[in-house]
Amino acid sequence: MSTLNVPGIAYGGDYNPEQWPEEVWHEDVRLMREAGVTMVSVNIFAWALIEPREGEYDFSRLDKILALLHENGIAADLATPTAAPPAWFFRAHPEALPVDKDGRTLSYGSRQTFCPSSPAYREAALRMAGELGRRYAGHPAVVMWHVHNEYGCHNGECHCDTSAAAFRLWLREKYDDDLAALNDAWGTTFWSQWYYDWDEIIPPRATGAVPNPTHQLDWRRFCSDALLSLLKAEREVLRGAAPEVPATTNFMVMYNFDKLDYWRWAPELDIVSNDHYLQSTDPESEIDIALSGDLVRSLAGGCPWLLMEHSTGAVNWQPVNRAKSAGELRRNALSHVARGADGIAYFQWRAAKAGAEQWHSAMLPHAGTDSQIWRDVVGLGADLKALAEVRGSTGTAEVAVVWDWDAWWAVELPSQPSEELRFQDLVRAWYEPLWRSGVAVDFVRPDADLSAYKLVLAPSLYLVDDEGAANLTGFAERGGTLAVGFHSGTVDENCHIRLGGYPGAFREALGVRTDEVFPLLPDESVELSGLGEGARGLLWSERVALRGAESVAAYASGPLAGVPAVTRHAYGTGTTWYVATRPDPEALASLLDRIREEAGVRPVRTTPSTVEAALRRGPEADYVFLINHGEAEAEVEVAPDAVDLLTGSTLTTGSLKLAAGDVAVVREPR
Repeated sequence: MSTLNVPGIAYGGDYNPEQWPEEVWHEDVRLMREAGVTMVSVNIFAWALIEPREGEYDFSRLDKILALLHENGIAADLATPTAAPPAWFFRAHPEALPVDKDGRTLSYGSRQTFCPSSPAYREAALRMAGELGRRYAGHPAVVMWHVHNEYGCHNGECHCDTSAAAFRLWLREKYDDDLAALNDAWGTTFWSQWYYDWDEIIPPRATGAVPNPTHQLDWRRFCSDALLSLLKAEREVLRGAAPEVPATTNFMVMYNFDKLDYWRWAPELDIVSNDHYLQSTDPESEIDIALSGDLVRSLAGGCPWLLMEHSTGAVNWQPVNRAKSAGELRRNALSHVARGADGIAYFQWRAAKAGAEQWHSAMLPHAGTDSQIWRDVVGLGADLKALAEVRGSTGTAEVAVVWDWDAWWAVELPSQPSEELRFQDLVRAWYEPLWRSGVAVDFVRPDADLSAYKLVLAPSLYLVDDEGAANLTGFAERGGTLAVGFHSGTVDENCHIRLGGYPGAFREALGVRTDEVFPLLPDESVELSGLGEGARGLLWSERVALRGAESVAAYASGPLAGVPAVTRHAYGTGTTWYVATRPDPEALASLLDRIREEAGVRPVRTTPSTVEAALRRGPEADYVFLINHGEAEAEVEVAPDAVDLLTGSTLTTGSLKLAAGDVAVVREPR
């Protein structure tokens, strides 16, 4: 990964000066300096202004903007504005408009209203990238290329005939031009779906019954790759013009986006960056921030990354868009830094007075500088300046959680034993107790190098290929601890069920065999024995038979009373666990505490339950982030020679008192 040529922790946001008269720009940069802003993203949605007619360019406005930023010591993350083609493009190329699965052609008039496989769009986007690259290569303000914006946010799938042709080419490459191999992989003998010609294959459009699951899964893979090819093409144009300038694009690792396989995308970026927004209905959205941050850091290979978009207050696109409470802006931002972010940025700098996002919060709100948001923005700028030495430090974890987009897509396909299965919910349920305990977590692919970990958790891995399964079970066989959640290992990479009993690929290593699953109704639960008084299983149960494992907990009510629900097995020189239900939160936390303690995993810092603890490790010191999400003061043990970087105080007593809602970043020399 490359480094960003901006000192300390970068700070800023999306800057859209084209929405304002030029006299406002000078006020903007003055206030940016007051707030401590060091970098802004520009030109993200300016295509129509830069290229008013095909092949005619007007860079005069952008020239002035970049010059003004540079004169004021503010770096530019210069975007290719290809997420929003102008109206003239679609008048000239209506075939580039996207088509939904019902066959409706969608109109332009918003953003990302293009087919990812459109040759006309690709040509126009690369032409724009080339013009920007040639003009601004070597510009002193430009420190990073921002390729496109939020790929797939609104056009993750297009079902038009152009996409169908591109899908067939992708399939021919994947299956080595062997149609028989595709028929075998897709199981097309079922429902007379056998293909005799590649041209018979279409996208999984709306149909009368349940579509073929492998067809749908390959379609999801293709759609991710189609957008990835656009990123790589623009990036190569920019690299050709300015190879020394790193390139990024903003991921959306957050609760409501699943269109792209970011394990495949991350290696294509010089610097990994992410957008993250809170869900208003989530009463503990700080857990989602931490999970997202840990996953983005893992996508970056453990390297620092950038938060490219967050909100200072309310967003504009949820049913109810709540403002942030006192201190929440600060806690949110520093939680991202705690999880490895070396830059904090917002959408956007100045709140828009017109357009679809006029009710989205900003660093400079509609109310101006006489506002709580502005005071918080200025305060955060001072905080990030105080944390400059944290830049470049990394996280350290003994626990890995398996995360796989193929498994996510597959488990949420139609005709599962339960439509209530949600990949993110299952992973978060296991992540949350670790977060509460202050245990550091990395996320990994099933085939990742696991040698650095003591404990690997696979909460939801319905789909796994032979290589991934062997890697995970081999980790346990060689002395590690592996815990697997229900309905995992069930199908191979083609969504074919592994015969012989569940949990399929993990049966031998777990020492169990299930012959039938018994999913529970949404309001149904079963009692569990062995996990504490009142423990209950939710969502799922199954008839588990022991094949070498021992029963740790059992169903105590329902049709499976007495059947093992949680098992433990000595496998090789390691240990495996199987959790064949979704224990209630308290029971699951108790179980995971036992599993990690047996595996020898210790928390970053023992804290009260309301205090989040995270660690970044530098070459000479550790940086312990402590965030009090509670309503009462909390006390946390620290090293006797520690310093709180945010206040500059030396903590000579060996403890830190943290006020309700407050944050401390403690430097402990190693």
